[in-house]
Amino acid sequence: MKKSFIQKSLLVVASAALVTATACGNSDTPQASSAPGAAAKEPVTLTMEYNWSSPNVDNQLYKERIQKFMELNPGIKIEAQDIPSAQYRTKLRTEAAGNSMPDMFILFPGIEMDPYIDAKVLMPLDEIMDTWKDVLPAQALAGYKVDGKQYAIPTKMTFVDIVYYHKDMLAKVGYNQFPKTYAELLDLVKKLKATDVVPIGIGNKNRWPLQSTVLSAVEDRVAGTDFLTKVKQGQAKFTDPEFIKALSIFDELTKLGAFNADLNTMDEVQQQDYFLQKKAAITMTSSTIDTKFRISNPEGGDNIGIALFPSVEGGKGTAGKSAGVVQYGIGLSKELSGAKKEAAFTFLKYFYAPELYQNLMSKGIVVPAKGDMPADTSKYLKEMLELTKTGDALVFDSVMPPTVKDVIENGLQAITMGQKTPEQIAQDMQAAMDKVKK
Repeated sequence: MKKSFIQKSLLVVASAALVTATACGNSDTPQASSAPGAAAKEPVTLTMEYNWSSPNVDNQLYKERIQKFMELNPGIKIEAQDIPSAQYRTKLRTEAAGNSMPDMFILFPGIEMDPYIDAKVLMPLDEIMDTWKDVLPAQALAGYKVDGKQYAIPTKMTFVDIVYYHKDMLAKVGYNQFPKTYAELLDLVKKLKATDVVPIGIGNKNRWPLQSTVLSAVEDRVAGTDFLTKVKQGQAKFTDPEFIKALSIFDELTKLGAFNADLNTMDEVQQQDYFLQKKAAITMTSSTIDTKFRISNPEGGDNIGIALFPSVEGGKGTAGKSAGVVQYGIGLSKELSGAKKEAAFTFLKYFYAPELYQNLMSKGIVVPAKGDMPADTSKYLKEMLELTKTGDALVFDSVMPPTVKDVIENGLQAITMGQKTPEQIAQDMQAAMDKVKK
């Protein structure tokens, strides 16, 4: 049976294991197959596609590891193509449908693996999985495991729904901490608007931020953590009152002027700069951006606080849950054989060595691996782990079919542009879900 979403226990295990770990220096575990000549004797070229175009600190680290691998293994060349995230999924699905996959590619977990499983284009990694038996717990691997076969290894745990806020901007209107309830959030929005401050800055040009980052949190608070699972099982519908109420929050915030006017023409990188320039008091984005906002912030990150979306009165969800998912597993084409297969395995063993996870933690990235925290672990990463340690909310696009995801992304844009009502969007979503089930 296919696993359609990341096991909830992973979110607790990944954070708790790191919070309680004893600090130490970088791991001195030898890197797998890192010596020159460890690959095939004849020169081998591997094609690779990834979506690491955003200037995130981890994206740069991944690219550096690819270059280092080629330096250590001169007999293996990796021809990489960096594709913007907004186009990446569509391109890869098209390649799967046409049986023209690259040799290696970033694979998203959960339900997003289904098209590639159905097209039978993936190579299982089971014959080399002993490499990571002491590095990654079973929960961390679950999102990339289908019918007992492992298809990729994750690099990091991303919590998609982190609220960032400028402490001084909130303090000026009487809030010394982020609101604990949605009613308080509405009050904060009104007070910020009264001082000509944009309350919440969002960059939704590529459509996924409102869906993945904001809706994942809002839907969880209003409809409950099990709602999306019930929808998939036919035990609930998007037209149910609780989901319409969740969509109504977007409508209410829009009518209050909570968002920047250009939210649907600003992308997520522009959103980050917009927030750092204090053009908005609050923003919502992933835990990965914590490095840019607080750890590497030349002005210091102490004035930027982190929080989760507050509780909603009458909602079925529980406050304090964060929506998280493992990311950046590298899948292999089933067509690989001989020297190319051996070279690809050599690369994976090097890329996902314990050193990777130590380096990611040193840069403030949450990882799903076992091991101790580096001695230079940032206080901000520790704060992030504490904030997300009870998180087990579902990320919308990791559990819902692509066609349903497309409908809600278009729908949320329509709501924020005053073009459709929450009820209309809910009907569109349920119609799309009904087609999937046929």
